[in-house]
Amino acid sequence: MSYTYSHVVLVGIDGAGIFFKNAKTPFIRKMFAEGAGTEKGLTVFPTESAQCWGTMLIGVMPEVHGLTMQNITADKYTKRAEHPDIFSLIKKYRPEAKTGSFCHWNDINVGIVDGVEGVVTKRGQDEPLTEKACEYIKAEKPDFLFVHLDSVDDAGHGCGYNTEKYLKQLDIADGYAERIYNAVREAGIADDTLFIVTTDHGGTGGSHGGWSDDEKYVFFVMTGKTVVKGARADMNVISIPAIIAHALGIPADPLWQSSVPDGFFSE
Repeated sequence: MSYTYSHVVLVGIDGAGIFFKNAKTPFIRKMFAEGAGTEKGLTVFPTESAQCWGTMLIGVMPEVHGLTMQNITADKYTKRAEHPDIFSLIKKYRPEAKTGSFCHWNDINVGIVDGVEGVVTKRGQDEPLTEKACEYIKAEKPDFLFVHLDSVDDAGHGCGYNTEKYLKQLDIADGYAERIYNAVREAGIADDTLFIVTTDHGGTGGSHGGWSDDEKYVFFVMTGKTVVKGARADMNVISIPAIIAHALGIPADPLWQSSVPDGFFSE
């Protein structure tokens, strides 16, 4: 029987691709040294935020979940009955679960999370949003928390991906992720938390959406008491909801196209 975690925290750094390799990012590098993941995983096509985050939270490919940059801004997710997002699935099996979605890009809250009863949603710039997330962790010890940071993608659009200013912002976001992890420790739940840091896509020049290497390759890393130190696997971002469900001891939705990569967990 697999070990069941009481808490999962997912930190998503929008637009980070695999460019952490060109930045300092001490926290992400420490996680790779202590945990499991991939330094060159695949996202989905097109490499747009709605399609990518949708796949990571819903467990099916973009052509199935149907989210686009056009409809996520106006409509809450209308296919939840067909393909539940990870928040809905957690609430199904843990009705009293404390869950949160703290997003710089509020369209995730509006387009996907809105309509799931009991999910705490917050929006804001990365710095105050990180502080809100830390306060929430220490006060509520949530079963599942998703934190979306967007300043790196903003830097990519504004200054170019993989440029000096972009990499400096990536280091700042790395620090935000570390602050969130430290809040988990201060809350006294680190030993029973699966902590994940990942991204949705990269970029080239000042944009993304295509299928170049700089756009399609992404990193994923996690740490936890049953995570196999140093384990690496080829994976797509669609694996993420199955990993979260597995960690929390709940069945993945049978219609999901999501599965847990082999070798990441010791039990």
